[in-house]
Amino acid sequence: MQELHTILKEALASLSAIESPALLEECKAKYLGKTGLLTEHLKALGKLSPEERPLRGAEINQVKVAIEEALRMQREKISQLELDRQLAAEALDVTLPGRGHGVGGLHPVTLTIRRIRDLFSAMGFEVAEGPEIETDYYNFTALNIPENHPARAMHDTFYLDANHVLRTHTSPMQVRYMEKRQPPYQVIVPGRVYRCDSDMTHTPMFHQVEGLWVSESVTFSSLKTTLIEFMRRFFEQEELKARFRPSFFPFTEPSAEMDVGCVMCHGEGCRVCSHTGWLEVLGCGMVHPNVLAPLGIDTERYVGFAFGLGVERLAMLRYGVNDLRVFFENDLKFLTQFN
Repeated sequence: MQELHTILKEALASLSAIESPALLEECKAKYLGKTGLLTEHLKALGKLSPEERPLRGAEINQVKVAIEEALRMQREKISQLELDRQLAAEALDVTLPGRGHGVGGLHPVTLTIRRIRDLFSAMGFEVAEGPEIETDYYNFTALNIPENHPARAMHDTFYLDANHVLRTHTSPMQVRYMEKRQPPYQVIVPGRVYRCDSDMTHTPMFHQVEGLWVSESVTFSSLKTTLIEFMRRFFEQEELKARFRPSFFPFTEPSAEMDVGCVMCHGEGCRVCSHTGWLEVLGCGMVHPNVLAPLGIDTERYVGFAFGLGVERLAMLRYGVNDLRVFFENDLKFLTQFN
């Protein structure tokens, strides 16, 4: 019994000085583990006589209970010390003023769409919107795009079934718009469009604005004047240079690509404009009679022009963004610049 009291005294002294959970477990193993001091005494019970065994076992159990209680109390003490240290390290000064609420802002693509809409509205254009799921007829056939045209290929277009696609441009809405109205009219159609493409300058979903002006007196000169004036207002550069290069689109004839003087280097040549001094910004042309005639529009009396521009393209140029994908990554560090 004297030896058990010595073990208990040493155990209590050791436990009271420990402040680390790891050291506490080591101390527990020393006395109560498989090879611990009390365990050795329990193993020795078998050598005692049947009369001595109950008394000796009760004495060992008393010491074991006392050590376990000391372990429990020391664990609680260490846990409280850890909590006190954490609270001290993370203490808050409640007398400091609050940080206030963060103020959100519009996405740069949304800002660009609103700017485009406002500028064209000021020039007399109405704004229309249409479905993002289109029929093959409105997306291709009504726009004079032949059956064998590459734009109809599966690698360019998201087909939902044989007759429905995710629209590849917002031009189908121009046809829908003209079906229900008589000219003259001026309209732009902003919205999401979809194509099978993805890299630094292309994404599977992006935004376009298609424009249409049909009247008795509109000319290619009217087209050039309208688009040049829009670009000068959009980039806020009165001396912005522009040029039109011959191109081909099935729904316009003649067709052209519009370039503007590089807004980054002002025509001197840089990486953005591939050192040409020019940036391609949109496609345009005079509406093909094959688009107007099926709608009952007298092509001898009425003519029109159409154009299509990529919203992300203009946003990249206006805000100096060099990778289209950052518009869709939801990085708050990037987006908060536009608050």
